[in-house]
Amino acid sequence: MRVLVTRPIDSANETAALLRERGHEPVVAPLLEVRYHDGHPLHLDGVQGLLATSANGLRAFARRTSRRDFPVFAVGSQTAHAARDAGFSDVHNADGNADTLAQTVQATAKPGDGPLLHATGAEAEGLLAAALIAAGFTVHTEVLYDVPAATDLPQAARDAFPTLDAVLIFSARSAQALVDCVTRAGLTPAAARIVAAAISPAAAKPLSVLNFREVRVAAHPNQASVLDALG
Repeated sequence: MRVLVTRPIDSANETAALLRERGHEPVVAPLLEVRYHDGHPLHLDGVQGLLATSANGLRAFARRTSRRDFPVFAVGSQTAHAARDAGFSDVHNADGNADTLAQTVQATAKPGDGPLLHATGAEAEGLLAAALIAAGFTVHTEVLYDVPAATDLPQAARDAFPTLDAVLIFSARSAQALVDCVTRAGLTPAAARIVAAAISPAAAKPLSVLNFREVRVAAHPNQASVLDALG
């Protein structure tokens, strides 16, 4: 299958490698760009652990400090892998979403052992922090990056779109960016022959206006399940 990957470039390249291993032909055309923030030194005294709801958050944190001496609570396998690549040795993989990550933290950490630091982006919804605060934890949120969306379809995607078999969707923001860019490029009719594989119902929801041949939602909210949804 010829598969469009619209993730930010670092994540897109990882996904493309996995697609090739499965015999697919990836077309990498990021619709989101990660912009890391520089700024003040992070206040990490007393922090008992790092909350990472994306690989981008983990990479953003690793850019700002050399500290690697506390556990990382990662939302899924890709984020856990990024944590280990960055030099963390104590990594807990929730293998799911914000809900499963909150459960993992509560099963492993104690509210009285110190605050948790959430390395996140400007567009984060704050559901994880809210759940943990409700459970008695102190959560310090550090916005370390933002992810602006493209306003036009990258040339690689524009050229390939009429010949695609599938597109992968990893967030509601990337889904909306795809809808906007495809519509603006006048390529909406080509969607009728393409399968869209989305990581969650929320990520799939914006896609309905493009009339894809089929929209498949991954069985679990992780990259492996999205790839499995291709069949």
